[in-house]
Amino acid sequence: MWTGVGFALAAGLLWGGVFVGPLLLPDYPAALQSVGRYLAFGLIALPLAWLDRVELRQLTRADWVEALKLSAIGNLLYYLCLAGAIQRAGGPLPTMIIGTLPVVIAIVANRRNQLRDGRLPWGKLGPSLLAIGLGIACVNQVELQALRESGDMDLGRYLAGVLLALIAVACWTWYPLRNADWLRHHPDRPARAWATAQGLTTLPLALLGYGALWIASLAGWLDFDLPLGPRPLHFVLQMLAIGLLASWVGTLCWNEASQRLPTNIAGQLIVFETLSALAYAWLLRGRWPDALTLTGAALLIVGVWWAVRPSESQPNRASTSMDERCPSAAE
Repeated sequence: MWTGVGFALAAGLLWGGVFVGPLLLPDYPAALQSVGRYLAFGLIALPLAWLDRVELRQLTRADWVEALKLSAIGNLLYYLCLAGAIQRAGGPLPTMIIGTLPVVIAIVANRRNQLRDGRLPWGKLGPSLLAIGLGIACVNQVELQALRESGDMDLGRYLAGVLLALIAVACWTWYPLRNADWLRHHPDRPARAWATAQGLTTLPLALLGYGALWIASLAGWLDFDLPLGPRPLHFVLQMLAIGLLASWVGTLCWNEASQRLPTNIAGQLIVFETLSALAYAWLLRGRWPDALTLTGAALLIVGVWWAVRPSESQPNRASTSMDERCPSAAE
């Protein structure tokens, strides 16, 4: 279990970096940042596919279709909405809304996957969810107040950011549950090969998206200098860094965690992403967080600890018989 927690922590540290990426490239459209990131992810996956060629040959057509769905919704659509939300509403609000993922995923998984993972009593899950929810509220209260006081808030743009962040939550509630379905239903398949498979299926989607943006630019529908924009070196290096670290390595770490942890526990460990994103944002600002922010971070950590602690006494039900498992993702 603690190995799974360690992998979830590593994934959160890597994924937290994507929240500051759009702030470093504010003049680049969110759609371009999304397809650029996953184009880099797909290109990185090509040489890695040679290392995993034996495992990849074992994937069925249904497996590749599932990887394509996960890539389209959990990768491209999620990051498109997240980057758009951050550019429209600033970093704090999307971080707050995405920070509700541990609560949302835990509630959905506790109802959806109880036959496979067991069901945590709400009396034990409740305090953890409450602590996480209070922590998220505390962390973002100061940020939202600062946004109001700045006088720069455009209500229409702000609400568009809220809507995009909510769509991102829906995408990433669906993604880890479906991804865990496949991984837990195929415990003999290496998590690394599944991460590479998702990278390979992302590549054609990203190429199509990049081509559509280029056509839009040539037709005058998109006022932006493609293919690489005004800061090509900065853009390319950032996309490569995010594509390798957040997309491939982060997905690998999350797959390893998903094979070891029940989804109602793993879902709550996405809180590491929120903590990392906040830490990186404060580092980018060059300021130390105030007392309320630190209190919220402490509550998040307590909530995670409480979520993991009761699971030590529960058996890992990944190896239960086939008739006890949830239907496979391919179904």
